[in-house]
Amino acid sequence: MIATELFAGALTRDPAGPLLTYYDDATGERTELSATTLDNWVAKTANLLTDGLGLDHGASIAVVLPPHWQSAAVLLGAWAAGHRVMDYPDIDAPVQPDAVFCTEADLIAYADVRCDVVGLTLHPFGRGLSAQWRAITDYAGEIGGYGDQFRPPIPVDPVAPALTAGSLELTHEGLAAAAAELADRLGMTAGGRIMVSRDLAVAAGPVSWLLAPLAAGSSIVLVTDVQSDRLVARAAAEKVTATLGIELAGIPVLGG
Repeated sequence: MIATELFAGALTRDPAGPLLTYYDDATGERTELSATTLDNWVAKTANLLTDGLGLDHGASIAVVLPPHWQSAAVLLGAWAAGHRVMDYPDIDAPVQPDAVFCTEADLIAYADVRCDVVGLTLHPFGRGLSAQWRAITDYAGEIGGYGDQFRPPIPVDPVAPALTAGSLELTHEGLAAAAAELADRLGMTAGGRIMVSRDLAVAAGPVSWLLAPLAAGSSIVLVTDVQSDRLVARAAAEKVTATLGIELAGIPVLGG
């Protein structure tokens, strides 16, 4: 099994139910995506990488984004197209990516790198980049023009690199195996609804907050800038069955 098949499983199990729900208490945003809706975003992103940026199979994609529903689309889109996701802490690093996805706030650091740069505002109502970034690919402005279905030009190679983070490197099949192992170790279960804090998601990376729940057959409630007095009611409304990085009375803490 490879990483993209973990997401394909969600499409088979429950294409219309909530798969990823995102809250940002700082902006008041609540965005809910079913597996079908997220799949559209994943396909559009993969088509942007393949047709829009013209990247060859196996390119290196630096994803310099906070945990967010659009970040999930970028990550899954990169893996669907057979690319490697890498961190990018230093623009002078010896290994450079073929494309960078970053927030508008980070564009000043990446606008002059010698690769494709895609800027995301992560705005809850889809606002695009400000006028000063006309030369940068605007994810919000362009993603709607790409197709809702994606077929990779060549099959994803299971043993090709899929994730590089520091000294860690995982292949596409190794990434899926790591997600399944983590899901089992943390006690994630099929049909679970897991509330994840952004702080933990930042520290632990996408295997923990995105791929492990998919491997387990769980859905995700990702919360950002949390107002603690809202969490109990929110967990009840979202039918949360377990938490990751959050303690709530009466709800199991995964790995705890």
